[in-house]
Amino acid sequence: MALATRTDPERPAQKGPRQRPEPPRRPARSPSLIGSVWRSTVGKKAVMAVTGLIMLAYLAAHMFGNLKIFFGPGEFNHYAHWLRTIGEPALHYEWFLWVVRVALVASVVLHGVAAYQLSRRDLAARPQKYARRRQKASYATRTMRWGGVILGLFIVWHILDLTTLTVNERAEPGHPYQNVVATFSTWYGNTIYIVAMLALGAHIRHGLWSAVQTLGAGRPGRDRALKIASTAVAVVLAGGFVAAPIGVMTGVVS
Repeated sequence: MALATRTDPERPAQKGPRQRPEPPRRPARSPSLIGSVWRSTVGKKAVMAVTGLIMLAYLAAHMFGNLKIFFGPGEFNHYAHWLRTIGEPALHYEWFLWVVRVALVASVVLHGVAAYQLSRRDLAARPQKYARRRQKASYATRTMRWGGVILGLFIVWHILDLTTLTVNERAEPGHPYQNVVATFSTWYGNTIYIVAMLALGAHIRHGLWSAVQTLGAGRPGRDRALKIASTAVAVVLAGGFVAAPIGVMTGVVS
């Protein structure tokens, strides 16, 4: 006679190892507005447009300041000193300049990073090159990337040349006029500066028009006028900056 197996109703048989209850899951964080904007292609283009306009405003002010060199050393040196005392006594010496520098560095970094990431996305979306180049693409459009690289390298040179005076062999600390004349009295100083300003003009010509389109101000009926305006701004800025080295080379500024 077979013995019946007794099962304890109070202690049910375990079929496997006991599993610990899972901790409650935290609700997924919703992405921030800034993060969502930055990750989108439209957002990166908007960042490029805004930072480009910030840098354009700085370039316009910088160009008008540079033209003071044609009024002699007294006028130019006084202007350079005034830049360091803007906001006094509320701001200390050079505080305003440092605020501008920080804003410019942030704009340049954001502009460059957004441009690089958009370029990578464009290459990933079109791994194969066009069989034919688009006829509507201008020279400035095709060289925007290299123009940005040239300008980035020039910014480093310009700081070492006229701010820290590291590469300006005949520089005199505290004498901005004499330092500008010294750097434009060398063939390499003129070459680097003029090439960079030509690249700047090409960059502004296409970049300004693109920024206007990105920010929604462009219209089919305005395209021609906007392109003319962008070209005019590029020519005025590039020409205004190139005027200083030409003035030194021709002896107008000495």
